[in-house]
Amino acid sequence: MQDKGQNRDFHHALAVDNDLCIGCTHCMTACPTQAIRVRNGKASIIVNRCVDCGECYKACPVSAITVEQDDLEMIFKFPVRVILIPSVLIGQFPKKIMTTSIYRALKDIGFTHVFEVENSVDMVLDATRQFMHEKKERPMISAYCPAIVRLIQVKYPSLIDNIIKVNPPIDMSANYYREKLKASGYPDDQIGLFYATPCAAKIAAVKSPVGEIKSAVTGVININFLYNRILNYLNRKYTETDPPETDDLLTSRGILWSLTRGEVAHSYGRSLAIDGIRNVNEFLDNLENEKLDNVDFLELRACDESCAGGILISGNRFLTVERLRNRAEEYKAREDDKVRKITESFFDINEFGFLGNIEPRPIARLDEDMSAALKKMERKRRLMCFLPGFDCAACGAPDCETLADDIVRGDAQISHCIFMQQQMVKQNLLSPAHAAKITGKIWGNERLEKNCNKIGAEDENI
Repeated sequence: MQDKGQNRDFHHALAVDNDLCIGCTHCMTACPTQAIRVRNGKASIIVNRCVDCGECYKACPVSAITVEQDDLEMIFKFPVRVILIPSVLIGQFPKKIMTTSIYRALKDIGFTHVFEVENSVDMVLDATRQFMHEKKERPMISAYCPAIVRLIQVKYPSLIDNIIKVNPPIDMSANYYREKLKASGYPDDQIGLFYATPCAAKIAAVKSPVGEIKSAVTGVININFLYNRILNYLNRKYTETDPPETDDLLTSRGILWSLTRGEVAHSYGRSLAIDGIRNVNEFLDNLENEKLDNVDFLELRACDESCAGGILISGNRFLTVERLRNRAEEYKAREDDKVRKITESFFDINEFGFLGNIEPRPIARLDEDMSAALKKMERKRRLMCFLPGFDCAACGAPDCETLADDIVRGDAQISHCIFMQQQMVKQNLLSPAHAAKITGKIWGNERLEKNCNKIGAEDENI
């Protein structure tokens, strides 16, 4: 395992469309890292807190949270165009649709090669076992879900050394397939590898990878966009053509890897699988506070049902899980366990299989100077004596404690709390006009005016 350089960018795939945002607080209260505030009647994302989990995207009632994606036309810059697809793309389609038909549709879209990222799962397993043998920290935490890796960076930095620094299947497959093509004689600059992503976190991980300088993936395509293009292809009459080039290293293990318990099924010792980022948050709180012991391995996924519940997945996640389990059973029935596929000589797992150091990005730290941070913490605790604890979000922050945190950081005032405003007005510390001005800065000057077109009002659909 070699040390690697670090990419210190913190790219985000999620953004707010101010033209659509109505400042409703749904996204703010859903965010597990308190990364959203409402200012001037619009949601605003605090970039150093966001982990691109997509909870805000799911919560927004007006689709004002957008997800970045690369333009499909960029694939044609490369003579060799590889689409890296997760098994959950195949799981979107009923059994009657053959996998080869999906591959042909991808060729019709413009890709020359198709590679399911779970083809590299046995490589990931080998690297993981090597890493866990050499490291003694327990529990070890999978690096599969990039939203969880970022969550640990910003909220649980004391657990960074517990992360298994092994490339997940998307990166392992990208490195493997690029090296395979180069070994076949293709120049590196003619190869484009594009990942069909089920979530925003994987977009962010490609654009600013953790534990290395640059991702082997060239670009990312929204899996929902590809799904709809494939459906269009399947629903029209088409001429049967040869499918694009593929590589079959896929096993039943790989097919199930992206689902909850996909990794735990092949781990040793006491292992737990937790999905849903709020469940993960609760679990990591207990772990950091040393309320849990004797756990060897943790599989943590931000989405319910893991990648089958990704925010860019259009199909029902439970049906997707069922289809993938059925597909895995079919593979398992014809697998020969005595002949295990091995990595070719062109691919060195020690060179391409491991991540470098993962750096903390703690949001809890109130100041770089320890003495100043302690003083701010004392002030924050004093502020909490006055704030009502209703967590109503009327201040533009998700709860009272977060408002207190913003105040000591210099990003808010205690007068942002509408209940404290009333107390200050009663004590002649604040004029009613000034109080109204403060509220206007948070929610917009027109927010409290009559509006029968808002959601739930009598003229909503007019």
